[in-house]
Amino acid sequence: MPSTTYQERRGQLTTYFDRTASEAWKRLTSDAPVSGIRATVRAGREEMRATLLDWLPADLHGRRLLDAGCGTGALAVEAARRGAHVVAIDVAASLVDMARERAEGQTGDGTVEFKVGDMLDPALGSFDHVVAMDSLIHYHAPDIVNVLATLADRTRHSVVFTFAPRTILLAAMHAAGKFFPRSDRAPAIEPVAEKTLLRLIDGNPALSAWQAGRTRRIVRGFYTSQALELVPR
Repeated sequence: MPSTTYQERRGQLTTYFDRTASEAWKRLTSDAPVSGIRATVRAGREEMRATLLDWLPADLHGRRLLDAGCGTGALAVEAARRGAHVVAIDVAASLVDMARERAEGQTGDGTVEFKVGDMLDPALGSFDHVVAMDSLIHYHAPDIVNVLATLADRTRHSVVFTFAPRTILLAAMHAAGKFFPRSDRAPAIEPVAEKTLLRLIDGNPALSAWQAGRTRRIVRGFYTSQALELVPR
């Protein structure tokens, strides 16, 4: 069962992306010109998306994939082009509407079923692969691991996700962000040390059948995120 802190943060993200950041996110994930800072974020996200897709099979025909926190749908569309049946879910209805519009006629041999809701909803069913790109970076480490355990319980082959690694820069930005009024800032990114996250994963009984695989940190200007793969033992 999702924790209270998970549910509270999910509510904050829904409000932020639907009411505050929808237009900015639309521009960031398009080909429209953006500022230098946002250009580094765009480049970092593109490199991260390519990394996570590279960790999936090149041929996804017959595979069912969950895009957990699909945003505007770029990863879901690319997975569908490889033949996957993708369930793409996000808490923000505005982003899902945008993703659905952009995906029309772009999915190749596969399909994408867009949904608004919680990535942990058991009604979504089981999957061959789960991808959660930059959708867990706002959660505390214990909540991240509980999410992974819930998703892994109904996943056959791999769970690939990103987290915000604890670096000096991210820690400073996180601390500085707390000085701004809540109405003026996005839900905070929660940096976590890789060793801490791996320890929590290894110590969670629900993940005893899983182990960490590949990992890669991507730093592009104002974008810092780390990918990690979980695979069956």
